[in-house]
Amino acid sequence: MTRGVEVEDADRFESRTDISVFEDQGYKKSLGNRQVQMIAIGGAIGSGLFLGAGGRLNSAGPALMLVYAVAGVFAFLVVRAMGEMVMHRPTSGSFVSYSREFIGEKAAFFAGWMYFLNWACSGMADVTAAAVYVKFFYPNVAQWIPALIALGVVLAVNLVSVKIFGELEFWFAIIKVVTLIAFMVIAIVVLIRRTEVAPGVATGPQLIFEHGGFFPAGLFAVLMILQGVVFAYAGVEMVGVAAGETDNPRKVIPKAVNSVGWRIAIFYVGSVLLLVMLLPTSMYSSAGSPFVTVLSKLGIPATADIMNIVLITAALSSVNSGLYTTGRVLRSLAFNGSAPRVLGKMSRHGVPYAGVLLTGFIYLIGVFLNLKLPHDAFEITVEFSAVGIIGMWCMIMISHLAFYRATQAGLLPRPEFRMPWAPYSNYVTVAFLIFVLAMTWFNGKTGRFIIYSLPVIALLLVAGWFACRKGVERIRQEGAGHPHPHSPSE
Repeated sequence: MTRGVEVEDADRFESRTDISVFEDQGYKKSLGNRQVQMIAIGGAIGSGLFLGAGGRLNSAGPALMLVYAVAGVFAFLVVRAMGEMVMHRPTSGSFVSYSREFIGEKAAFFAGWMYFLNWACSGMADVTAAAVYVKFFYPNVAQWIPALIALGVVLAVNLVSVKIFGELEFWFAIIKVVTLIAFMVIAIVVLIRRTEVAPGVATGPQLIFEHGGFFPAGLFAVLMILQGVVFAYAGVEMVGVAAGETDNPRKVIPKAVNSVGWRIAIFYVGSVLLLVMLLPTSMYSSAGSPFVTVLSKLGIPATADIMNIVLITAALSSVNSGLYTTGRVLRSLAFNGSAPRVLGKMSRHGVPYAGVLLTGFIYLIGVFLNLKLPHDAFEITVEFSAVGIIGMWCMIMISHLAFYRATQAGLLPRPEFRMPWAPYSNYVTVAFLIFVLAMTWFNGKTGRFIIYSLPVIALLLVAGWFACRKGVERIRQEGAGHPHPHSPSE
């Protein structure tokens, strides 16, 4: 009886893999090691650090470095789980394809559309943010003009080829990394020389425990910033999507995945450690970048101008990544009937242009909506983005758990590159992410609105699944074991 079940399960995995491999047809293996390494860095470093750390330092104090460290561990586990599945089978469908193979079509549907929710919401905010940062240099220009130009440039890059996308993302990441390294060097020199950043405030490790201690606002204030910190790490999973268009992914991806951990430790935890040793955390605020606060007080010229350029870069990098990943994820959904077939259209240059264009259109709507919507309404949009990333990260961990169980049952070989402490790390990570989502309730009216909206999101997902499930099943039955009859490529 048991042997029969194992054979049936093996056939099930083989059938799903047969279907999944065809969705990668048409992509070009144009991303090299250099670009993938920087995509991994770019996904881990964004405006959540450059701009968002100021408000979090003010509200949580030096404990922010602890929050970054804890959330960073779970972000690393997520990307390691993704990396192990990439070693099993590299694919641009990424977690959507793995959810389909190891759990089923419902899981793939959920993972894909939650990820789309994340990028649709965050992308609207990032396009608008880029326009706001440009207005720092050109205050008399209407906000929609730089937003439209920025979106047009990044959209054009994504539509041409994946190689140009990778090159653009490479230079975006270089700018962010060089900026952080430059700040850290300056900060270390200031600490060694014991230079005062603010009059009457001695720099040094003692600032970590003075002015209210490590938890100046208490533990609850620390827990309240968890969602924002997790959102700051959104994008680390993008390296899994890039695997399908990477030359020699089984060699390149493990290096990129492993680098995420130490980069989080250095750039997030290290930067915050330096910031809290330079100034009391009460002197930082959400109104500006903490790096600008320090450098301006040191009298370094053009600090605000330089950081504004970096913030524009971070925002454009996020838009660039959103267009790239959603195009691939939507194609994976369309390929198996979980999205309209047109979203799977592929250009002769290997770009799933229909999905990219849909995401670009949503970003364009967001630019104009932000001109009309009150600030609170747009904050809710950003919060929805965090819901999407939490749901998708949970699905990555659950898919990996199903993959792990299949390897333990002898249905699949387990790669040598593995997520540490599985399956226990899967359970703990999912529990942590659910806890972060639950903490949203305490984030005022916006947080409660998000929690109240979860049943609505669930109902929309259920309705969407019932609308497409017959087509999904038909494609699965027709495509299993032979070339996919509904490949939407041109």
